[in-house]
Amino acid sequence: MPSVPPSAPDGRRASSAGHVLPLTILRQPNDETCGPTCLHALYRFWGDPVELDDVVKSVRSLDHDGVGRGTLAVNLGLDALRRGYAATLYTFNLTLFDPTWFVGPDGSAETLIARLRAQAAAKWPDDHKSGVATESNIEFLERGGRIRFEDLTSRLILSHLRAGRPVLTGLSATYLYHAAREYGPNDDADDIRGEPAGHFVLIHGYDPSRRVVHVADPLEDNPAFASRNYTVRMARLVPAIMLGVLTHDANLLIVAPPAPSGGSTR
Repeated sequence: MPSVPPSAPDGRRASSAGHVLPLTILRQPNDETCGPTCLHALYRFWGDPVELDDVVKSVRSLDHDGVGRGTLAVNLGLDALRRGYAATLYTFNLTLFDPTWFVGPDGSAETLIARLRAQAAAKWPDDHKSGVATESNIEFLERGGRIRFEDLTSRLILSHLRAGRPVLTGLSATYLYHAAREYGPNDDADDIRGEPAGHFVLIHGYDPSRRVVHVADPLEDNPAFASRNYTVRMARLVPAIMLGVLTHDANLLIVAPPAPSGGSTR
């Protein structure tokens, strides 16, 4: 793993006209591994030769905790922190985080940890999944991860792309694909009994003239684009990210080698 983050692996930076970072993503092995597959693509982007199978095994899954399938973005961030990367999570999840926690002197790791623990005790003594999400976010903060609350704008996304950093996002697949909701253990399309489905993809480019983002998607046979690489309008991506709250995400995750002298990846 490189010790200092380059502007991009090939040395290029974004211009005001936008930029596409060179990024290769593999096909996810099964319906539950979109998150680890995206994280693996990030590791490879930064020159880390780790194998996909190793990442799948090392990322904590919801199934491990008996609260569902797949994983959470914060668990992807935890895996990155354990491997020596810096990780910043931008959250839009108002179920888990209150906006006032980030105002003024608040927003420190100590404040967020205290608020998360108090909230879990008051609201979710018997909600195991919310408890698991809370504990993962607390561990993320304790390990040096940063959690930010900002407006989800094209400027925020482009700021990271210009700095040579792809953006991993936990969003609503149902909205992104405009697909039927899913039902049962096989995620069958079912517009009556189904529930919204979550997903992870990588944003690795932005064209401001067309207002589209370049997406690397580990679900090769997805119902909307039928490809692992495509563009989608920002107007469609943003609500898809916000609706990720329905599956305990709605966030952006920035993973990069640690900045020199303890600098920040924002």
